[in-house]
Amino acid sequence: MSSDRKKIPDPPTPVPSTGNLLSNVAPPLQLPNFVTAVAEPMPTSQREPVEHPVPVQPIVIQQPTKIDQQASEKFCPAIPPSKGTPLMSIRSPEDSETAQTPESIPEISPEMDSFSDIMPGTGLLTWVKGAVASGGILQRVAEKAKNSVDSMITTLDPQMKEYLKSGGDLYIVVASDKDVKVSPIREAFQTVFGKATVVGFAAQSDVTAAQPVGYAAAYAAAKQRLADLRSRHSEITNNVPLVAVESFLHEAIADRWYEMSLMILSQPSLGVELQVQSQGAGVPGAAVSAAAAATAPSYPHAQTGYSLTVGSIMADSLQVPHTDWQEASTGVSRREILLLAAKSLAGSYKRVLAVSAAET
Repeated sequence: MSSDRKKIPDPPTPVPSTGNLLSNVAPPLQLPNFVTAVAEPMPTSQREPVEHPVPVQPIVIQQPTKIDQQASEKFCPAIPPSKGTPLMSIRSPEDSETAQTPESIPEISPEMDSFSDIMPGTGLLTWVKGAVASGGILQRVAEKAKNSVDSMITTLDPQMKEYLKSGGDLYIVVASDKDVKVSPIREAFQTVFGKATVVGFAAQSDVTAAQPVGYAAAYAAAKQRLADLRSRHSEITNNVPLVAVESFLHEAIADRWYEMSLMILSQPSLGVELQVQSQGAGVPGAAVSAAAAATAPSYPHAQTGYSLTVGSIMADSLQVPHTDWQEASTGVSRREILLLAAKSLAGSYKRVLAVSAAET
């Protein structure tokens, strides 16, 4: 047992340190230097010349291409200058000494004749001039472009429509200065004739009642407006067409009343007088009875109508301006009603002018 204990070594005995822990660390060594020394540049005179390789041009051996004479005759994308234009051949000095007879001149081939028929003048400029002169596709394209530009301008500024379509040879005078009458007549004549100058002047009528009843009373009032306009404006000659508009009441059947407008175009120089009636707007019998009750028995024009207009009665009843009662009552404005009648009048007048021009 004592021998086993002798085999086991004794544990090491710690040696007490003489200082702290850092005092036993060795001092740092010098770090290695990885920066290489910069060599001095070699003088240019001592450098060896560098030889640059000279580029070698490749030698391309081209095989002579064989031109197929028949293939070149069968198809050619360009028209040769000799096609369609008979060119005289250059004569040699020996041939010039001899006279040239009509039999010796070569005849034009049928191929040249057909080409000349397709393009007379054998030039694009000649074809363009002919297309414009005959009113062909180029003129239609230009007209469409102009209409597109005008449409764009009038969409951006509706007031430009009157300026763009004013002018031309047609001059129309309306016997009224109210826009509700002048505007639809202007639009109708400019639509039918393309361009037209339409103006309006105030005109009075004192031969009928304020509210005419019946076609005869409306016709008399319209004729009076035309006569008043010509008498007060010396510049309006008999060659100037005048248009007058007069509204009136029409009783279709018992107690069924309609407000309509009579439109007359007069041009004494041609002996023309055209008349159209507008679409009717229904008027309640109570409104007509109110107008009749408001008219005094002593009214000078009681035989031709009433002293109070139906428009003022309908406007008070519907609480709208007197020019808008048709739209409030029927859904169609008075301007639209007059526009449709004015288009019919303008179309009839255009036909009369065409017949008059054909006779002269």
